[in-house]
Amino acid sequence: MQKCLDNYNTTFASFIAMLDYHQTQSINSHWVRCPVKELSVESLDKMSPNHMNPSVFALGVGEEAISDTTEHLGLALKVNGELYPVRETAYKTLLDRAKIGGSILPKLSRETLARVLNECLHLSNTDALVLIRDEKVSAVHSGDETDYSVLDIDSLLEKLTQKLDARFPGSEFEQGYADHSIASGLWKLSGQRESLIGAYIKTLSAYNDKAKLDKIVPGVRFITSDTGVASAKVSALLLGGAYPIHIGGCVAVDHRHKTSIEDFDKALDQLFAQFGDSIKKLEYLLEVYLNYPVNAMIRVCKKLALPKKAALEAIDIFEKTYGGGVATAHDVFMAMQEILFTLKCEGTPQSKMLTVEENMARALTLDWTSFDLAKAVDY
Repeated sequence: MQKCLDNYNTTFASFIAMLDYHQTQSINSHWVRCPVKELSVESLDKMSPNHMNPSVFALGVGEEAISDTTEHLGLALKVNGELYPVRETAYKTLLDRAKIGGSILPKLSRETLARVLNECLHLSNTDALVLIRDEKVSAVHSGDETDYSVLDIDSLLEKLTQKLDARFPGSEFEQGYADHSIASGLWKLSGQRESLIGAYIKTLSAYNDKAKLDKIVPGVRFITSDTGVASAKVSALLLGGAYPIHIGGCVAVDHRHKTSIEDFDKALDQLFAQFGDSIKKLEYLLEVYLNYPVNAMIRVCKKLALPKKAALEAIDIFEKTYGGGVATAHDVFMAMQEILFTLKCEGTPQSKMLTVEENMARALTLDWTSFDLAKAVDY
């Protein structure tokens, strides 16, 4: 798959491979600051004179990138006099610069949408920060540094590994992922198993399969985005099951307010303490008893807006296997992890999986007793 394609994604088996990818990406990316009013949008569909005509585009833009944009967003953007196809990841930020929105916009013809965008863009007195990457415009951020701060992914990765080596000796890179909207990496903290989750494992060992518990190790996931999808953050995980269990956010640095790599470095100092806090929230669920656990699971899944089809499957499995009677909130939370496994088996995009994973982790902060009601509820 060519990198210019909107649906391009890749995985990494080693940290060196992931770091090299993002270092190369940083070198080849262009951040262009310019007045919003000087941006100009053009339609790019099969009837457009620009379709399959690389000569009208900026140097380096090929037919594959033009054709792919025609099949997706169908817009091109002129930046400092040079025309580029617009990637789907840039759509929201482009609307933000034009200060418009609404569900009706995607229903407009590309020509009409381009005209509406231009009318609004040309009234602006602000600046834009345009990210041009892999032959396309990937984002159109605010040009005000207090609104958007560039945090190069390769620099974040280097800072993260330095901190992990210092605070969690022996941490192991498990896997990495990147597409045009998000980048993520997963590390296993086997050397800190006893100090981070020892008490939790001991509590579980009273009524769980020891062989399964022996596989559980703490981990962290790094996520960031250059296109406005996510802040630079590191979250606590439990690894060793069918899918990583997200147990709450640890640290996050927004791409705003002139933040820098140094700010990310300082935030990482909180990682150890907050990991312990996340584990305590998970342990607390063992003390919350539910009289109507199936009903509670339905209500919690609905509250967190988890994907309905996968949630209903997980609820059905739990209802058939838990044996009836009272169950703990921990039992239900673990049963909810089946949602992620189902989505993974269905080939759900990684970016969506990460969002669902984070939403599910919010369950650790809920008042579970308020969902424990005898009255059934439809999803």
